[in-house]
Amino acid sequence: MTPKAAPESPDGRPLHERIAADLREAIMSGDFEPGGNLPSTEQLKARFEASGATVQKALGLLKDEGLAVGRPGSSVQVRAHRRQIMHPAAYSAPAAPGDTYRWIAEAENRGQAGRSTLREVAEVVPPADVRVALGLIEGERALLREQILYLDDEPCELVKSYYPLELARGTAMMHKKKIRGGTPALLAEAGYLPRRTVDKVSACIATQEQYEALRLPSDLPILRTFRVVLSDDDRVIEVTEMAKAGHLYELQYEY
Repeated sequence: MTPKAAPESPDGRPLHERIAADLREAIMSGDFEPGGNLPSTEQLKARFEASGATVQKALGLLKDEGLAVGRPGSSVQVRAHRRQIMHPAAYSAPAAPGDTYRWIAEAENRGQAGRSTLREVAEVVPPADVRVALGLIEGERALLREQILYLDDEPCELVKSYYPLELARGTAMMHKKKIRGGTPALLAEAGYLPRRTVDKVSACIATQEQYEALRLPSDLPILRTFRVVLSDDDRVIEVTEMAKAGHLYELQYEY
């Protein structure tokens, strides 16, 4: 029997990618309950007018992304937890003296194990958008502290934070060591309290570095947050670029 040709679509992606995209959206929106079964192969074949092999390729993408679990020949289930909601306002303030870094403390409040790995500390010429935000001239250097944040041993976020050298020199920020409470706590102790934070959030295709650091399964978009932290007199004390897997996390802001 000759397989049915896939229906024409203005969406130029292969049919299995289009099927995965529709199922991914239904998983993220909660139409398919966490821990519940996805429709059967026969149901998906009828719904999308696709072959069994095409449906299996689509399901394979969702499994690779960690959104679905199952084995060939058995029902495919939605992962137990939906996309995680992160609340930036909950961990942007400095930790109290002696307390754990706020991001890790908030993870513990959610019943998760949070940790960080410091990848690099160096004086660098920052990217143009960071340079402009810091008010630096072209070629001027800033301090970079780069880390990966983990939740339950899975990479959650690649973080690159840049600081004016006049604030960082002579402090523990210059050394490749973790700082109790994080750099916001150290800056607060030095008198540079965060008075205002401006976030720009966008969806981007991951760079090679982000792809590897976050262990992404495919070229799914990432959430990129470009954060500028200002102290008294609108002095910029930190500029941070954060990258998260867009299919696993979402950000919630309250006004």
